[in-house]
Amino acid sequence: MNAVPPPVPGSQPHLTDVKTLREQARRHIEEGAVTENYGANREKVLQLLNEALATELVCVLRYRHDHFMARGLASKSAADEFLEHATDELQHADRIAERIVQLGGEPLFDPNGLTARSHSEYRIGRTLQEAIRENLVAERIAIDSYREMVQYVGEHDPTTRRMLEEILATEEEHADDLADLLQKQ
Repeated sequence: MNAVPPPVPGSQPHLTDVKTLREQARRHIEEGAVTENYGANREKVLQLLNEALATELVCVLRYRHDHFMARGLASKSAADEFLEHATDELQHADRIAERIVQLGGEPLFDPNGLTARSHSEYRIGRTLQEAIRENLVAERIAIDSYREMVQYVGEHDPTTRRMLEEILATEEEHADDLADLLQKQ
């Protein structure tokens, strides 16, 4: 078959001829979106995505807890922010789970081991200020985790990389929101 050679720096990437593309598409059709030219270590990517899934689910639970526990007029803006972030984190979890399935894996939703797979901890603050701090710490962990995953995946899986970059951008917004809330306390 006509394998795609690695690009030479400064040159145009090689384009596979249509006949070869058609032949490759028919092989291993049960693999769905994962073609034989998928360049990443799929098992490692699936592991990273399941860790990200666990992190998002732990964050959803922590934010939901803090939303309901925030009391008083002064805490309304924080409670609203916690609920908004919980909703965003759940959307991230759904996107990650969908990508895991596209890559032929199984999203791990089993609550046993969820915190062990998560990069962030389920730490609850005793006061509103502590809750904001714990959520900010979790967002900072997520930012560094996603940044490293983006670098690891690189050009080997552009679809996963783009998804991770979009989630990273939202996590950075969350951290900024929480830093603002912390200053107001």
